[in-house]
Amino acid sequence: MCERSQGNITCLELDAIGNAANEMLRGGGGVDGAIHDAAGRELLRECQTLGGCATGDAKITGGYRLPAKHVIHTVGPIGEHPEALESCYLRSLEVLVENKLRSIAFPSISTGVYGYPIEAATDVALRTVRRWLEVPGNCNLVERIVFCVFSNRDLSVYQAKIPHYFPIDENTDAASGENAEMQ
Repeated sequence: MCERSQGNITCLELDAIGNAANEMLRGGGGVDGAIHDAAGRELLRECQTLGGCATGDAKITGGYRLPAKHVIHTVGPIGEHPEALESCYLRSLEVLVENKLRSIAFPSISTGVYGYPIEAATDVALRTVRRWLEVPGNCNLVERIVFCVFSNRDLSVYQAKIPHYFPIDENTDAASGENAEMQ
């Protein structure tokens, strides 16, 4: 159910991709700019109707020219603020479920220009998703959660940390949703 991926989140064909957005939802640098560029002007037009987004919250739009059907925009904290970052992942998962969507890819939220250290941010992301999946019934609400990172450094951090949060039990098939899938 959970896996890591390296590459371009704008190329993933899922129900939704997460966007590490700014409060104005206007596009910017990093993953936010890449998503807006790939989705086209229609994404910006829809974002302008949403009234922005507070730190730790999440809002959904269409995916437009992206292979993903939707974009779930979340605004991460500037600097290291674990509660706010945890809220980004939780609110994104809530929005996913509220819209009856079953798959999402998350970028590494707040680790770019917002300055959250990748090691600490990865712990928050993995711990939060793991705890959410452990809530009775939640595991049945989603089919796939992907952590999609761009840089080799971020990938190595995720590769090192995923087994601690999603250990593979040799008696359990990783595709069953019980464990993280490693590619």
